[in-house]
Amino acid sequence: MSNTYLSWAQDNLSLNGFKGEQHQFIRANCLEWLQSAQEEKQRYGLIFLDPPTFSNSSRMEGVFEIQRDHVTLINSSVKLLKKGGQLVFSTNRRDFKMDKGLLKSLVMFDISHETLPTDFKRNTKIHACWIIKTSG
Repeated sequence: MSNTYLSWAQDNLSLNGFKGEQHQFIRANCLEWLQSAQEEKQRYGLIFLDPPTFSNSSRMEGVFEIQRDHVTLINSSVKLLKKGGQLVFSTNRRDFKMDKGLLKSLVMFDISHETLPTDFKRNTKIHACWIIKTSG
């Protein structure tokens, strides 16, 4: 929902040589957008999901909390993948625990170590990242 973060994403994509209309930047409450996107035909080969740890923005109802809400967020995102697509899920919540029991229908690869930013190397618990795919 942040114009600042959206602008950073656009700049980073451009700096890495990715340009074109096939890339979309949408400013929205992600939970609401994920719900409405289920009704559309558009599906994605790759989704990056890097939600905040916590949000109580005035632009949304209720409170978002990554530990409580990650299962809903991941399941909703995976439904938008093309066959063979993948979701990259990242969080910087220090004590985050992936609820693998509620996500057991998905294939998950923990890539936290490979994606740990250099400035976080002194405290590896600050970052967690997975590649997630459907099992079918």
